[in-house]
Amino acid sequence: MRILVVNPNTTASMTATIADSARRVANSDTEITAVTSSMGPVSIEGYYDEAFAVPGLLMEIAKGEKGGADAAVIACFDDTGLDAARAFANIPVIGICEAAVASTAFIAQRFTIVTTMERSRLPIEHLVHRYGMAARARVRAADIPVLSLEDPDSNARDRLRNEIATALREDRAEAIVLGCAGMADLTADLRKEFGVPVVDGVAAAVKQAEALVTLGLSTAKRGAYASPVSKPYKGMLESFEPRKLGAP
Repeated sequence: MRILVVNPNTTASMTATIADSARRVANSDTEITAVTSSMGPVSIEGYYDEAFAVPGLLMEIAKGEKGGADAAVIACFDDTGLDAARAFANIPVIGICEAAVASTAFIAQRFTIVTTMERSRLPIEHLVHRYGMAARARVRAADIPVLSLEDPDSNARDRLRNEIATALREDRAEAIVLGCAGMADLTADLRKEFGVPVVDGVAAAVKQAEALVTLGLSTAKRGAYASPVSKPYKGMLESFEPRKLGAP
C-alpha cells in the first residue's frame, strides 16, 4: 500500500517531522511518501494562507495519484483544500483534523484541541462543528506561530504545555488533540507528561487511510465530490484546468 502525505505549506523541515510521525504508525507493508508543496506560504495561519496553499496541494495530489498512491493525507489541521482534493482525486483523501477528532471520539467524551494562533482557532472550531463534535470538543490557541515550533530558542513548547494544562484543568478534558501537524513529534512526551491520551492528527489520518484502502473504499463520485466539470481556466490558473491537472 502506498500513502501520499502532503504538507501543503512550503517548509521542508516540517515535512520531515510529518513524515516521521506517519512512518512510526504505518504498517510494515505501507510505503509513506511525504512531499512538500512547491508553491504557497511557508506556514498556514488563517484563511488567506489557506486559500493560496490549495493550488500547490492539488498539484502534489495529482502527481501522487499518477505515481500510484492508494490514498492521500493532507497534513494541515485546517484540512486545507480537503473538499477540492476529494472532488479532484479518485483515491481516498484524509484530512488530519477530521481523522483526529473521529479517532479521539472513540476514547473520550470530552476533549480539547490545542492549536497555534488565535486566527487558526475559529477555522478549526468551524471544522469541529462540521464534523459533529461541537458538543464534545473545545478548541484552544496557545498563541504560538507555527514555525516557532521548530525554533529551539522560542518558548513555543512551554506555551503549548501551559495551554494543555489549562485545558485539563478548566475544560476537564479527558484527552488532548494536537491542532497542528508541526506538533507531531511532541506526542509521546506529552502523553507521558500529562498522563492522558494525546492524539496527533497525522498518525490518525495514516491509520484511517490504511483502513479505507484495506476496505476497498474511496470517495463517492456523485453529488458533492463528483469530478470537476471540464472547462477552460484563464490566466495564471490555466494549468489547473481539471483535465490538464489530471482529473478524469
